[in-house]
Amino acid sequence: MIKEAKRPAWLEIDLSNLIYNLNSIREKVGPAPDIIGVVKADGYGHGAYEITSALQKNGVKTFGVATLAEAIELREKGVKDEIITFGLTPDVFADVIIEYDLSPVTCSYQNALAISEEAKKYGKTIQGYVKIDTGMGRIGIPHDSPDAVAETGKITTLSNFRTKGLFSHFATSDDADMTYTKEQEKRFSAFLEKLAAKGININYRSFANSGAIMQHPNSYYEAVRPGIILYGYYPCADSDRTQISIKPVMSVKAAIVLIKKVAPGNSISYGRRFITERESLIASITLGYADGFPRPYSPNAKAIVGGKIVKIAGNICMDQCMLDVTDVPNVKVGDEVILMGSDGKNTISVDDLSGATGTICNEIVCAFGQRLPRIYYE
Repeated sequence: MIKEAKRPAWLEIDLSNLIYNLNSIREKVGPAPDIIGVVKADGYGHGAYEITSALQKNGVKTFGVATLAEAIELREKGVKDEIITFGLTPDVFADVIIEYDLSPVTCSYQNALAISEEAKKYGKTIQGYVKIDTGMGRIGIPHDSPDAVAETGKITTLSNFRTKGLFSHFATSDDADMTYTKEQEKRFSAFLEKLAAKGININYRSFANSGAIMQHPNSYYEAVRPGIILYGYYPCADSDRTQISIKPVMSVKAAIVLIKKVAPGNSISYGRRFITERESLIASITLGYADGFPRPYSPNAKAIVGGKIVKIAGNICMDQCMLDVTDVPNVKVGDEVILMGSDGKNTISVDDLSGATGTICNEIVCAFGQRLPRIYYE
């Protein structure tokens, strides 16, 4: 793996687990809803193009990204299927939407008009989506705004912006307490009724994110948008994990580059947080917080070496960290180190890292994808 990665630290991406997760999602939601493959943030750190290619081979035909740059990268690598830009695209970039044939999300008539007018210049029609804010408090036309129905209706009348569908987004769909999620479901349903009462019929709707796919079948509509569960991780600790079977797609590994014998009473790493209490074997790996291994994890950080769980010795550095491998029999330079993943007997999960650092699994996997080379296998 070192030769292939061109570095003694790497990610292993198991595409067979990705497809296992896709099929679990299909089994959960049934045959009716489309699956929009969410590949934003470079496929949650897994590699957007490679993930998109694997999903295309298994029947996914629509993909979601956050930014124009992400969409353009996929187009330039040859992805011809529909790409939805979930983040709002300012009017000034309307020409980019047209050039790359993207499906924008909008939440104002003026923005949709700018895209429509630009499309008209090129003799094209762009399909897009209207976002309704039912309680996320982020982007979207507020569902309870006095002008919400009229604004949405005006967008549907544009000549070169075809309103394909209506989106909303859940704030707490992965929580054990479903009260607020059910309230958002009611708001979305009520808004659809108001549209219908005005003769505005938008028959392609998407609401369900990962948590809702697991726990809220009333929100499936015509398309679901799996994000983190597609990659094999549950949205949060409160999620009902019995609802869907998924497998982690990413493992984080390194190889030992140096082992040294250290006498008792010596400190390891910045801040001198680790002092050897015995004659110790300290191993170094070339992976640190710049690679996504979070520095706040240092007091609880661990790894798997030679079938044993070992502690990270001292603070994680920017590009390196050290391990106490004193109790690992026959340890040597070149041995594999698992920082997230399993050796078949021991497991260090993304929840171990996120729980110890007070964050969510999404942030952990995205961070690992920033600099580490990726090796794909099926």
